[in-house]
Amino acid sequence: MTIQQGADFLNVSRPYLVHLLEKGENEFRTAGTDRLVRVEALIEHLRRDDQCRRAAADELARPTREMGL
Repeated sequence: MTIQQGADFLNVSRPYLVHLLEKGENEFRTAGTDRLVRVEALIEHLRRDDQCRRAAADELARPTREMGL
């Protein structure tokens, strides 16, 4: 998948996806001057991001649960 297609898939900007790729958060390969990213890598990114968001939401809700509300 091209970077633009990947950005559209993740619903993020192309520069943000490039930033993630350069940080090493997702695998990619180059074909000439183009970067290509695997769909499986993007799906894995969505899964990891969802887990982080759920953990953060659980942490924010913990005090409320401890108070019995």
